[in-house]
Amino acid sequence: MELRIFTEPQQGATYDDLLRIAKATEDLGFDAFFRSDHYLAMNVDGRPGPTDAWLTLAGLARDTSRIRLGTLVTSATFRYPGPLAISVAQVDQMSGGRVELGLGAGWFEAEHSAYGIPFPPLGERFDRLEESLEIITGLWGTPDGETFDHPGGHYPISESPGLPKPTQSPRPPIIVGGTGKKRTPALAARFGDEFNAAFQPVDEARAQFERVGAAVGDAGRSADSITYSAALVLCCGANEEELARRAAAIGREVDELRENGAAGTPAEVVEKIESYRAAGASRIYLQTLDLSDLDHLELVANEVAPQLR
Repeated sequence: MELRIFTEPQQGATYDDLLRIAKATEDLGFDAFFRSDHYLAMNVDGRPGPTDAWLTLAGLARDTSRIRLGTLVTSATFRYPGPLAISVAQVDQMSGGRVELGLGAGWFEAEHSAYGIPFPPLGERFDRLEESLEIITGLWGTPDGETFDHPGGHYPISESPGLPKPTQSPRPPIIVGGTGKKRTPALAARFGDEFNAAFQPVDEARAQFERVGAAVGDAGRSADSITYSAALVLCCGANEEELARRAAAIGREVDELRENGAAGTPAEVVEKIESYRAAGASRIYLQTLDLSDLDHLELVANEVAPQLR
């Protein structure tokens, strides 16, 4: 089971805060450092303010050496797909081929209005997401010396050189996620190297994995051509006092976290993660909300990770 550290910097973090967590992620043996792509905090004031996901990952590409880096997930409403393909390819080069792109339709209307970003209706957002995936993969897959054209409804492209190319071949892995029963599995089957069930109960995650698997088969892909993953909030304590302290630090209740997250003693966290493995997941994103608590990551690295190999 791969364990990845997943942060929410819009809740309040500087680049130095994120670098400290990323270095701990690397030093403690976790597989990857991921961050959300949001511009507005939820339920807190968010000071000192948002950091841009791809600027952050560009810095971490140079400040780390081993861990995978990516977004869970970039909103297709934030960036035109052509420039996004350039940014991701450049960060992939800067990292020596360690980048992954999670891309979604966008959902948080308030952050769009707070920063002047158009927020179309849901159907159009999904149309734009699909077209963005077509363009990004098309640009990266255009052979050297040839050009890429896309007569799309939202982002028509003509005679693009499809440059720069990412370091990874054929391209950086693409992560698709969501709870939609039809369109989401279809997009995962067309474009996804990984499907992520974020903060879903294990039975719902299993059902969605099965829908995606069926869509993958219908698309003529092999069953093992896609990775299944889940995201869970992390709150682990060596004892009840430590667990309660960590829950209070992120404004959550212990009982609620035990039910909905990877929470409790190390043994309880292992048990919860194993339930997702049984549902089909081979990768877990541990949402780490208190970025000042490096001892938390050390506890998981020492007491949880060894039991999941």
